[in-house]
Amino acid sequence: EEHFSGNTSIWSRLHDYWLLVGVIYHGYGRWQDIINDLRFNILNEPFGGDRRLEISGEVVDKIKFMSRRFKLLEQALVAEAQVNRAVELGIQQNPNHPVMSLNARAAELECLAESHQHLARESLAGNRPANSVLRKVLSQLEDILAEMKNDVTG
Repeated sequence: EEHFSGNTSIWSRLHDYWLLVGVIYHGYGRWQDIINDLRFNILNEPFGGDRRLEISGEVVDKIKFMSRRFKLLEQALVAEAQVNRAVELGIQQNPNHPVMSLNARAAELECLAESHQHLARESLAGNRPANSVLRKVLSQLEDILAEMKNDVTG
C-alpha cells in the first residue's frame, strides 16, 4: 500500500508517522476526527480532495485505508517488539521448527483474507464476478487451513 500508482510514492513513512500521532492524539478508531484535524492534513494529501482513492484498480475509502494501514503498523510494531525481546533474552529461532511453517501459513491466510474481504460485501450485493472470485478465494483459504491442520497433526 505504500506505492499507489507507478513509481510515485504517495504514502510514505512520514504519513505513517502522522497517522500514529493522530491515533495517539484522538484515539483508536477516531479516523474522521484525525482526517478533520488540520494538524494532520498531511494524511489527506494522498487522497486530494476526494474521500476515495483508486489503488491498483480498486477504489478504497480513506477511512478504510487508514484503518487498515494502522493495523499493519500496529502488527509491525508488535513484531518488532517481540524480536527485540527475543534478542534481549538470547532466544535463537530454528527455521526448521514445524511452528515456522505454521506461522508462515497463518500469515498467508490472514493476508489472503484481509485483501479480499471486500468481495463478501460485493457478492452479497449481487455482483456475480465478485461471487466467482470469492469462491476461489474461499477455496484457497480452505487449502491453507488444511495444510495448517496437517502441520499440526502430522
